[in-house]
Amino acid sequence: MTHKFLLSVPGMSCGHCEVAITEAVSALANVESVRVDLDAKTVHVAGGETAAIVAAVGDAGYDVESIRAEA
Repeated sequence: MTHKFLLSVPGMSCGHCEVAITEAVSALANVESVRVDLDAKTVHVAGGETAAIVAAVGDAGYDVESIRAEA
């Protein structure tokens, strides 16, 4: 079963943010999909490991305010 995560990333504001986060998280092992919602300032991720996802977002220059598992 694939784990799904919802990240709150309040620092996102533009298309560059979307591309940077999508590329960083997509490059991780076992990540199946990444969807950034700039209006809601959230990132939906299917697959991957929590710590690695948070680290990748941080490496892209953004802070994760919160992360929770999705059904």
